[in-house]
Amino acid sequence: MFITKDIVKAKFIRRPNRFQAYVYLFGEEIMVHVPNTGRCKEILVPGSLVVLRKEDNPLRKTKFDLIGGYKGEKFINIDSQIPNKVVEEALLEGKINKLKEYSIIEREKTFGNSRFDFKLSNNLGKEYFLEVKGVTLEENGETRFPDAPTERGRKHLLELVEVKKSGKGAGVLFLIQMDDVYYFTPNDTMDEKFGEAVRIANKNGVDVFAYKCCVGENFITLKDEVEIRL
Repeated sequence: MFITKDIVKAKFIRRPNRFQAYVYLFGEEIMVHVPNTGRCKEILVPGSLVVLRKEDNPLRKTKFDLIGGYKGEKFINIDSQIPNKVVEEALLEGKINKLKEYSIIEREKTFGNSRFDFKLSNNLGKEYFLEVKGVTLEENGETRFPDAPTERGRKHLLELVEVKKSGKGAGVLFLIQMDDVYYFTPNDTMDEKFGEAVRIANKNGVDVFAYKCCVGENFITLKDEVEIRL
């Protein structure tokens, strides 16, 4: 998918809270919105180069969203609203081999006590619930999730087990919002309970996918599946 709004580069200064950051742009310090509740500490480093997307809503307090940054030469998209859009595009184009049989794609559907990102179905009546997690944490080609504790994420995974037990298909897809990585693994150091939930889900037949992306400052699309180490 392409980002059609204007894109500009800026220098990162600081992030006083999850949703706000200050950057140096056009000769002045301005506040921007951060569309990611994760920590992103290895990306949002004082003095680093970041990428902003211009927003046109006159009611907003900020004119830009901070959607990505450079870690050395590597560009990483951090927009938490992007993964579902990228995965939907990939599903429509049949890029995820195991899910090609599902031609009906619905967003934000409920099963039990959880709302999942996608409900997939086909003309034979088969149903599949899919949860998507955006991954921005990388170190020497290893990618990890989460970069902040997520009780909600753990509950989603355990609810996917219940989906599977009901006879429906279930999966979680970790969308790595960058290229040039080798494998994915749960970030047990940050959230041991989430890692445990991933392994429980996997043992109970829930599909665990990880895909890296072809990504640039104004585009991102699903690329190749990567190894998962549980």
